[in-house]
Amino acid sequence: MLEIYIDAASAGNPGPSGIGIFIKGEGHLLKISEPIGVTDNHHAEFQAFVRAMKEAEKLTPSIVSLRSDSKIVVASIEKRYAKKESYKELLATGLAISDTFPLFFVQWIPDEQNKAADALAREAIHKN
Repeated sequence: MLEIYIDAASAGNPGPSGIGIFIKGEGHLLKISEPIGVTDNHHAEFQAFVRAMKEAEKLTPSIVSLRSDSKIVVASIEKRYAKKESYKELLATGLAISDTFPLFFVQWIPDEQNKAADALAREAIHKN
């Protein structure tokens, strides 16, 4: 099973933003810290979801457990619906990839359990 932790950070809302992705399991340990330009935090969280799914797809996992401290992203994945138009395309892209995994789970976690992805996202802001 792949455990994927995602987070985003913005210096301002909107402001310079970054995403952090921490993937472990099935013999993999990946740390991704990427700047994504100027955006708001929620949009950055959805971008982290899409980027994580693209990375997981390369690893051809049997089970994917995605964890995020973003309630809006987790709820949108669970409902397969985003109210805000600008999130809909990102959600659809991420869901299309997640649907290819034999088993996919998403779980909201508190900030304290997402420190690795948070550090990577904060690091990415400074790469902008």
